[in-house]
Amino acid sequence: MLRIKQICRVGASADPTTNIIDDAMTLPNSPSPIREFSSDTLRATVFADRQKMGEAAALHVVEYLARLQEGRDEIRIVVGSAPSQDEFFESLTAPPLRDAIDWTKVVVFHMDEYVGLASDHPQSFRAYQREHFVSKVSLKAFHEIRGEAIDPEKECLRLSDLLAEKPIDLMCCGIGENGHLAFNDPPVADFDDPKLVKVVAMDEVCRQQQVNDGCFPSIETVPTHAITLTLKVFADAEKLSCVVPASTKAQAVAATLNGPISTDCPATLMRRHPDARLFLEPDSAALL
Repeated sequence: MLRIKQICRVGASADPTTNIIDDAMTLPNSPSPIREFSSDTLRATVFADRQKMGEAAALHVVEYLARLQEGRDEIRIVVGSAPSQDEFFESLTAPPLRDAIDWTKVVVFHMDEYVGLASDHPQSFRAYQREHFVSKVSLKAFHEIRGEAIDPEKECLRLSDLLAEKPIDLMCCGIGENGHLAFNDPPVADFDDPKLVKVVAMDEVCRQQQVNDGCFPSIETVPTHAITLTLKVFADAEKLSCVVPASTKAQAVAATLNGPISTDCPATLMRRHPDARLFLEPDSAALL
């Protein structure tokens, strides 16, 4: 068990002047993996089921954030928004993990948003973040991608300026069925992207995934364009933590770990990153 000396505010609605903990908190042990292996610098760990995978990923993130919060007044993270992240956020925002972090030090960006969807649209990624994360902790700031912006290119510049202010400490992500990170699908992915944020056309595999995930009733209802953080943001982040469940991702996981490092599978970028971790369960690891 890990014991963390911490000062944190408890709960999403806690008064910022009260409920301060200054004590050693004991965090639970991580679930035991059933398989572990590495590909280049990327460490992959397989857990018995989705719940244990999410718990292990959340503990991994909390241990890292707890170390950062000592002596820091700001931690900057980026988080993904998809059903694949449900178990991760469930564990991250529940005691005891939630209460090990002073979330009032944490600035959050999300990775992507559909062009044309308003913040209150149920399929927007901002709606996902409010339901699964932002409403459950008291953040220093949440920088939304405004998908409904009249000028999406101007919105990209606004976000780029915010991202460039300070380094990103952590990115919590998933992998798409086509191997994408955020909405960097193979046709638009660029390992040497000069931009931090850009407008992209989503490829057909990516749009169909949104239907497969139950987010839209048909591919015709899925938006065709999105605003996304680029692969440069992933490459420059201090740490990557990637959670990938489901048999629909097995091919992409196999390509990520065993295929050539190429934008044909953008997630292979993680094999170049100095501190990246991949969390899997038996279905997503079925082809390994």
